[in-house]
Amino acid sequence: MHLLDSLWIEWKIALRFLADNRMQTLLIIVGIGVGSAVIVFITALITGLQANVIERTLGTQAHIRILPLDEVNRVLAPPAGSLALDLGTPRAQRLRSILNWQDVRDVLDGQPELLAVSPLISGPAIARRGVARNSVNLLGIDAERYQRIIPIAPDLIAGRFLVDADHAVIGKELAEDLGLGIGDKLRLDAGQGRESIVDVAGIFEKEVRELDARYVYLSLKQVQTLLDLPGGVTVIETKVGEIFQAEAIAARLARLTGLQVESWMATNGQLLNALRSQTMTTQMIRLFVGLSVAFGIASVLAVSVVQRTREIGILRAMGSPRGQILRVFLLQGGLLGMAGSGVGGLVGWSLVQVFNTLGPGLFYIPVDPTLIPVAMAVATVTGVLAAAAPARRAARLDPAVAIRYV
Repeated sequence: MHLLDSLWIEWKIALRFLADNRMQTLLIIVGIGVGSAVIVFITALITGLQANVIERTLGTQAHIRILPLDEVNRVLAPPAGSLALDLGTPRAQRLRSILNWQDVRDVLDGQPELLAVSPLISGPAIARRGVARNSVNLLGIDAERYQRIIPIAPDLIAGRFLVDADHAVIGKELAEDLGLGIGDKLRLDAGQGRESIVDVAGIFEKEVRELDARYVYLSLKQVQTLLDLPGGVTVIETKVGEIFQAEAIAARLARLTGLQVESWMATNGQLLNALRSQTMTTQMIRLFVGLSVAFGIASVLAVSVVQRTREIGILRAMGSPRGQILRVFLLQGGLLGMAGSGVGGLVGWSLVQVFNTLGPGLFYIPVDPTLIPVAMAVATVTGVLAAAAPARRAARLDPAVAIRYV
């Protein structure tokens, strides 16, 4: 009971000190609120922007791709006493299949880090309709597996996602360039007399020119025939659960399969650098805003110690221990941090809603439910830490000297 009484007295004194100088308390709460609002809004904005960029980028490509090893020139050892001329010219890479790709696929299916595995065969061709022609990229896929990595069906603007021996799905720009609609015939020429005529079953729009203007989705067997790789695939694509672990997972898969493995992090170096720069910028903003909040609280409480010297002396003379005086000022710092961050969190959340409602509409900013509580917790702890120095000074005041203070 004595402990509860002591805590109640400390809270009462702390609130009384804050209430006695309402303007000073209000100004510091507003300052903390502005800082917290900036942290909440900037954090939500950058997080939303990064999520949008990653979704747009990785929504059109696999996280990790397994490819056959590059072909290299083999240099024969020259006879003893003779010289060998090595021009160092790299060997041209022909279209080739992954050896024993079915076994590789089965091994990858058993890896817990991989959410989906999809073999495909890809190669160039010419798409023709009448006198119009376009260079395209044929993709022979296992539709069920491929959809788990890059969903195409949700982006269809006409028709349905159907790939078999007689049907293909193409991009919007390719359809416009060749004047194609659902049900129209499309001739595909892969060279050396290998041609096929298919019906357009669906038209998609990914809003990525490379895909919308060049990709033609067909069945696996159809493209194997067109590219003269019967029973083969040129790449195995995978999807991982932790996208920023893709490089480490790719290195492990390379050791496991003995094949060439590349992750999205390796093929999108500029994007990765941009994301890291944004994250660093956000952290610096948080740090400097947090420091400004901490110094603001410390300065206000330092002034409060000077203003309350006589009151502190009286409390000490009445028997209040140093620890109690210390806790009174620590409570003030925590209360200021909590109140200011609560107001700032609400303002930051409101700014996000205004951006989502009245902003340019380029992307949506989600607000993590834990963002505001975490911001308040950090601000409260910051307030307590910032109050430490003024609180120690107040606790060390000599009662006799403090009472005579004018």
